[in-house]
Parts: sequence; structure tokens; C-alpha cells
Amino acid sequence: MGYQSVFRAGQFDGQTIVITGGGSGIGRCTAHELASLGAHVIITGRKQEKLDATAAEIVEDGGRVSTRAFDIRDEDAVRDAVKGMLDEHGQIHGLVNNAGGQYPMPLATIGKKGWEAVVANNLTGGFLMARETYNQCMKDKGGAIVNMLADMWGGMPSMGHSGAARAGMLNFTETAAVEWGVSGVRVNAVAPGFVASSGMDKYDPVFAKEVLSQLSGLVPLKRMAEEAEISSAIVWLLSEGAAFVTGNCIKIDGGGSLNAKAFPLLDQKRSQPYRGFHRAVRPKQV
Repeated sequence: MGYQSVFRAGQFDGQTIVITGGGSGIGRCTAHELASLGAHVIITGRKQEKLDATAAEIVEDGGRVSTRAFDIRDEDAVRDAVKGMLDEHGQIHGLVNNAGGQYPMPLATIGKKGWEAVVANNLTGGFLMARETYNQCMKDKGGAIVNMLADMWGGMPSMGHSGAARAGMLNFTETAAVEWGVSGVRVNAVAPGFVASSGMDKYDPVFAKEVLSQLSGLVPLKRMAEEAEISSAIVWLLSEGAAFVTGNCIKIDGGGSLNAKAFPLLDQKRSQPYRGFHRAVRPKQV
């Protein structure tokens, strides 16, 4: 059984789409879905072995994939990587700025080095990828860019460095949509809430027990999202069906960002997840 996408087969035939952080989590899932729809996906990341593992899955499922290992925080590396991808494939039709990362820590104890590392991962790297893809290709040929945010609305306690970076990415998305619209480039974002992704297993067990285990109870739909529920929104934003959508952010959070503080969120099991990703790996800590 392959990826069970809600989109039509062949929707992305002939397109080359780059997914940063494509070796794991939401990036891996998105790469699988796009490949199942006919795209040639280029997955990037810092660890070649992780990229190779995901690429092998995609090939086994009948998709087309290339890999490129580099650090999106390195301006020269980004410039060279984009040039190399264009030399090899001719055009980049879509870019998914998925790569990022953070760690839980209160603001008062975050050091300058840690702050800058998270901002570089979640904001600066995405800017560099978008800028180089635009300047080297999309400025003349058009395209679509989807940036990754998070549920940073109203603050992001315990992850203030990530919240600041994600909020910055929202403003970058809106600004780029205005400036690059003249080139036929659409720039949008997705803001996932709590996602049952394998990345959750990287958190400290104490944090997982005290925080992660409580997350479903904070959401009106009373569950976490599946990776496929994030991927499907990304794929739509890249598709021709979203041809008049730019500068927007889709919240995929089960209503978690809404003001439900004074409204009792009763337990229920009526919200059924969309589990289209046949190779999904659920976290063990939630």
C-alpha cells in the first residue's frame, strides 16, 4: 500500500520540489506524499544517512527522489546547493521550508548561543533558502514556497526562542508574498499545533511526561495531529488549486490556538485523524 493522498495522481508530474529537513518528521511525510503525486522531490538536511534512509523508502514506493546534505544556516552552502539543484534539474517549482528545531527552556536561562542557533534554524535558514531559490530561479520562472511555523500565537512559553523565530517567519512570508508576487511566486505558511511525530521522542522523558502527555487535553478536537494532516495542507498550498492564495498562514492545530480558556473542553473521540501516510512512525512518549 502506498501513500493515501487526498489529491489526484499525477498532480505534480514534471515538477521538482525541494523539502528542507526532508529526512524525518513532517518533511519526510511531505516528501512521500509529493513523490506519490508525481513530483521529483529533493530532500535536504545535515545528515546524509537520514536522507538516504528516506530516499530509499520513496524509491521503494515507486517515487523519484534526490538528496543533498548541507546546512541551511550557512549562506555559501545554501547558495551552492541551490545552484547545484538547478544545474541538475533545470527548475525548482516548489520549496517547502520545513527544516527547524528547538528545545524546551525558559527565557531567563536561554543563552545567546542557544537563542541564535534556534533563530538560525527556524528563521534565517528558511530566509536564505527562499532568497536563493527566488533569485536563482523563481524570479524568472515563478513558483510556490511554503514556510513552516508553529502554534506561537499568544506566546510560546518554554520555547520563546522558537516562538520569536516562527513569528518572524510569518512576517517574512507576508512580505515576500508582496515583493515576489510580480514574479508569479506565491509564498504561504502552515502553523501546526501538536503533532504526533517521531520527533517528540527526542525530548527529555521528564518534559514528555509533564508536558507532552497533557497536550491533547488542550485542544478542542481532543487529539494531536497526524503528520499527514500537515502534509496535505502543504501540498494544497503548492498545488494549482491554491493559485490565488498567497501571504496566508493555515493553522493546523485542532482549534488549539483559539480562546477556549473560559469554555470547558469536554472529552470526546469524534474527531477521527486522517492517516494517509503508510510509513508513519508514531512517538512512543505520548
